[in-house]
Amino acid sequence: MDGPHIIGHVSPETNDQGPGGHMRKYPIAAYLIAGLVAGLGIFAALPALAYPERPISLIAPFTPGGDSDLSARNLAPVAQRQLGQPIVVLNKPGASGALGSQQVKDATPDGYTLLLARVASHAVLPALKKNLAYKWNDFTAIGLLELNPIVCVVNADSPYRKLDDLKRAITTQPRKLNYSTAGIGTIQQLGTQLLLQAFQAAPDAATHVPYKGGGEVALAVLAKEVDFSCLNFPSAVGLIQGKRLRALVVLMPERLADLPDVPTAREVGYPQLEAVVGWSALVGPPKMDQAALAKWVETLQAVAQDAGWRAAIQKIGSIPRILSPQETERFMGEQYETYARLAAQLHLELK
Repeated sequence: MDGPHIIGHVSPETNDQGPGGHMRKYPIAAYLIAGLVAGLGIFAALPALAYPERPISLIAPFTPGGDSDLSARNLAPVAQRQLGQPIVVLNKPGASGALGSQQVKDATPDGYTLLLARVASHAVLPALKKNLAYKWNDFTAIGLLELNPIVCVVNADSPYRKLDDLKRAITTQPRKLNYSTAGIGTIQQLGTQLLLQAFQAAPDAATHVPYKGGGEVALAVLAKEVDFSCLNFPSAVGLIQGKRLRALVVLMPERLADLPDVPTAREVGYPQLEAVVGWSALVGPPKMDQAALAKWVETLQAVAQDAGWRAAIQKIGSIPRILSPQETERFMGEQYETYARLAAQLHLELK
């Protein structure tokens, strides 16, 4: 009799009938390997998921309603139409923009967590705070978005009708005049210090009076609590157009459409003041995925041509100015160097 048949027994080898009825033996492992290879081939043939395939978080590192928030919320709906995925704006204020910036620096560089960088968080703060946990160039530059002009103003009743009038008063009567800013180490303070340098005046030739925010800076001039201020144009445009404040100069290479009669810094002989400008830029974590970066560069090119986006930017007093990643990185570097040099000259450091 033959030996017993064991039901369910799996032999380490399997038989196959070859030519001439002869039996061939193949290890089962060979079949398993062949099946695995075939399966891998199927997966390899599948196309990679195209970026983006889920929602994108856009961190605005300042409070709702500010320049960072407005810039992010103007960009989000236009960009998501191009990308086909929701862009969720998240406000992460704190430490002059450092908290939200640090969150993006530490994020996975897959393009799903991006930052709406501002001049305060990525030029002024890195220049003034030596123990800051990030550097201005610790991020992947994607594109500059817009410029926020700085305008120097006085009260409409002020005797100073031109910038030369203000210069004469400051240089002939040191420490008599004062100026308002949104605080120590802000672009308003540093910009005014650059203005005093251009006048060849001492850093204390005009007295600094800090306030809590941009709105208060303009109101201080309106209330005649201070003599002048160099502040963000959006904070002052209504008061200027209402003839309650007088604009002496715009710190931009070209005149503003809303203030066609106000000269530029270059026109009045101080082109170096063009370095003082607010701005917003889109950046990602360091070493961001190149496919995601390329997709955003393409998206921003479309955004730049979008009439609705341009109108929204101009409505808040800003100037659309989308640049390439390389141009953006160069611009941010120049901004950082301007404020680092000024901070060193003034011995100004934030703790």
